[in-house]
Amino acid sequence: MSETDTAPTRIINSVAPIRICDNGGWTDTWFAEYGKIFNIAVYPYVEVQIEVFPRDSARDRVVLHAENFGQKYAVFPRHEKHEWIHHPLLEASIDYMDVPDDLAVEISIYSEAPAGCSTGTSAAVTVALIGALDLLTPTRLSPVEIAYTAHAIETKMLGQQSGIQDQLCSAYGGICFIEMFKYPYAAVSPIFVGNSTWWELERRLALIFLGKSHSSSDVHKMVINNLENAGPENPKLEVLRQAAVASRNAIYAGDFKALGAAMAANTEGQRNLHPNLVSGDAQQVIDIARSYGALGWKVNGAGGDGGSMSILCGPRMSEKRAMLRAIEETNPLYQNIPVYLSRMGLRVWQREPDGQS
Repeated sequence: MSETDTAPTRIINSVAPIRICDNGGWTDTWFAEYGKIFNIAVYPYVEVQIEVFPRDSARDRVVLHAENFGQKYAVFPRHEKHEWIHHPLLEASIDYMDVPDDLAVEISIYSEAPAGCSTGTSAAVTVALIGALDLLTPTRLSPVEIAYTAHAIETKMLGQQSGIQDQLCSAYGGICFIEMFKYPYAAVSPIFVGNSTWWELERRLALIFLGKSHSSSDVHKMVINNLENAGPENPKLEVLRQAAVASRNAIYAGDFKALGAAMAANTEGQRNLHPNLVSGDAQQVIDIARSYGALGWKVNGAGGDGGSMSILCGPRMSEKRAMLRAIEETNPLYQNIPVYLSRMGLRVWQREPDGQS
């Protein structure tokens, strides 16, 4: 229910994809200095909707509805409240974009991907939110500007560790090959393939949520400390960069065996950074996937407890379905999340309340 009885003057919508199969992750960071990353943008999207009202028609200038958490509350600039209390990433993004003084807005945010799924959902939320808020201003940010803004909010305003790939993939969509030439600046090369390769890749991929949210841990801090001390030429980082290159080459060639091998090599590269980056749950899913003829597997994101895995299955549809049943029967917390490849990245549009553009 809206905080005002007045009808909105316009409604802004945005959607942004999440990402899976992020081969080369860990090389898109400040301590890697340069990197190569391959990833795939997928549905389920993050959705943002902004209802816009005249300022004098609403009690609060900004109301945030975080639907996944069942929370609806007023958001104030940090200089007024001194802290972001409930969802700092969302509140910092709203503060940064600075809603015009003559407007009041109600912002609803929703994602079908489980929280802490290690699929770049927080980056997709920020990209979608910035893209929608951008329509309140007279100028327009480009996709790369939105990605860099989202990254800066997370790292500079909130002081969190974050690579650049999640924001860029969400902003651009599709299958991406990202070359970070000097942190945080990068070039994004969309990988265009024919429909038969695109459809076959979509059919073969599976996303498995491991049943609990991923969060940064002491393991990640230890890995970061080791990588920082070893420098950007660390052979462990180079293994991950080469997994991204191999993934790009495989998808251009339509070679799913090679893509699967690159995914598995990247996961072993993560394990080599620290054995706990490939959790016991992840290893159990890998073992099941291998027994059903899967070609490859990737622990999504940085790795560690919780989160999710991307699996690239073999050619038989029945074998993929049997694998998914076996995974979910092994542990009731494991969950197959249907995914569809997203050709587009961030999309933003607005409508009048009566449906007329």
